[in-house]
Amino acid sequence: MANRVNGKVVTPTGVIRQGCVELDEDRIRAVAEYPSVHDGHWIVPGFVDMHTHGGGGHTFTTGDAEQARQVAAFHLRHGTTTLLASLVSSPFALMRSATEAYAPLVAEGVLAGIHFEGPYLSSARCGAQNPEFLRDPSTDELAELIKLGDGAVRMVTLAPERDGALEAIKLLTTHRVVAAVGHTDATYDETRAAVAAGASVGTHLFNGMRPVHHREPGPVVALLDAPNVVCELVADGVHLHDGMLTFATSTAGPERAALITDAMAATGMADGEYDLGGQAVTVADGVARLARDGAIAGSTLTMDAALRHAVAAGIPIADAVRMAATTPARAIGLGDRLGALQVGLRADLVVLDDDLNVVRVMRGGSWVE
Repeated sequence: MANRVNGKVVTPTGVIRQGCVELDEDRIRAVAEYPSVHDGHWIVPGFVDMHTHGGGGHTFTTGDAEQARQVAAFHLRHGTTTLLASLVSSPFALMRSATEAYAPLVAEGVLAGIHFEGPYLSSARCGAQNPEFLRDPSTDELAELIKLGDGAVRMVTLAPERDGALEAIKLLTTHRVVAAVGHTDATYDETRAAVAAGASVGTHLFNGMRPVHHREPGPVVALLDAPNVVCELVADGVHLHDGMLTFATSTAGPERAALITDAMAATGMADGEYDLGGQAVTVADGVARLARDGAIAGSTLTMDAALRHAVAAGIPIADAVRMAATTPARAIGLGDRLGALQVGLRADLVVLDDDLNVVRVMRGGSWVE
């Protein structure tokens, strides 16, 4: 148990070049200048990944609790101290069983919640989602999952143009579940209607969405333009051109842009053949694609690598850190508990060297071994 960590401290308002974070058990007691520090490591808040399907050879998509523990442990070593377990489009029976399996892990604090990416998505924009499981939103299904999870269900991604989507969004937000817009062929107006109904996240902006057009702006512009929507961005140089990453960040601002991994089981593993939601995935040169049509199938990204990529693309480190921790924490309703180096928040932090590689990780005031 440390009681002080010294270095270049990145806070929501900027960088304290000679700083320290003082701890009181699992909480941050003070963040202050510490003039005797010279050329210390970077101290940043623990990363918050609101969209990840797996890692280290393990997956969230099957609803297996032991695999889920392994995924969380893998990403923790890369600085992710808070993460949602993202599933992909599946039959309702799997959605139920995964909720039952993961709810205890949420109660234990291993996971911050469950994210259902689908199955209420667009067939035209399904990407690596299994088309046979796609269907219109069901408020009956969602109500049952919310009740079964007893607080574990944290976010649901759906396509606003599908029948029943607006009713589903209203149900979700009534129960304090984040409604996210993604894998959608919605028009600009349909997307704005979803935002008006309570949708507050754009799932991996640009990917799995109708492209921007000057006579039909589509979902991307509607989401970027909405002051209460956080836009997820996959900063791996594959999902997005760096120019689009920096454009979206400057448009939304770091307070509305969140770095995510969208990682799948192959993250941290060798190239080869993998599975995502029952579909064959081939990973070559670290890029995951569906075997059947070459669609991008998640990523092999970790949050520390996403931070490095964002900074290399020209995003200032304080903004990139905000996008990797503070903004996603707020987006999923945890901003009052974690996601920043601020007094009273949980003592989650990552020590990075000057190349932004992970040196040490602390979660809840204890160093991760």
